[in-house]
Amino acid sequence: MAGHSHWANIARKKSLIDAKRGKLWSKLAKAIIVAAKHGGGDPDANLRLRYAIDAAKAVSMPKDNIQRAIRTGTGELKGGDLEESLYEGYGAGGVAVLCEILTDNKNRTAPEIRKIFELCGGKLGGTGCVAYLFERKGLVRLPQAACDEDRLMEVALEAGADDVKLGGDRWEVTCEPSVMAAVVDALATAGLTVESNEIVRIPTNTVDVDDVDTARRVLDLVERLDDHDDVQSVSANFSIPDEALAQLG
Repeated sequence: MAGHSHWANIARKKSLIDAKRGKLWSKLAKAIIVAAKHGGGDPDANLRLRYAIDAAKAVSMPKDNIQRAIRTGTGELKGGDLEESLYEGYGAGGVAVLCEILTDNKNRTAPEIRKIFELCGGKLGGTGCVAYLFERKGLVRLPQAACDEDRLMEVALEAGADDVKLGGDRWEVTCEPSVMAAVVDALATAGLTVESNEIVRIPTNTVDVDDVDTARRVLDLVERLDDHDDVQSVSANFSIPDEALAQLG
């Protein structure tokens, strides 16, 4: 099971837990703030903002929270002083790990992220050390029962998508980020149920992690990073065989 798909499945389950919801909403609010700050507060004219709002709505973030984040980003409210950066490094077994960060204090965030890598047998690297191993893509998910593959393929590819495949119990439609809105609109117009859509970083190749202890450390690293307040997303290029996953429980 590839790193992105495996962690996406775990993250979806985590997002449904009430104890995690407040932290998730805080991260989504940051994404909305930065999108509005750089592209304005109109989601019809700012695709990045539209995607951020869609992600917030997908986990039932209240409308008032969304509007407050937009107003913060456009400068109507205080609190929009956030910086974007990519943190890159390696996990156990040489797995490449890439974190998208939004923070108001890099001097605090950098050592915290470095410590997480070290605790899990990894190492934070320099700029560009692993970013080239990932491609930015739009990823649209639909329940497997929402439609058959031929119908989904027809609609998605006509709208500009690159590929359609089954990931667990969900269809995954990948596309260039610039056409994701058109793909989502086309699927909705065709009466197909879109579960979520987001911009992700998909690895161009994967590292096989057969050893159970190594796999456990890699998953621990990804989970710890994902749980950090300033980490917006975590991408990794590991692939864990089903036998090893079964031993992990």
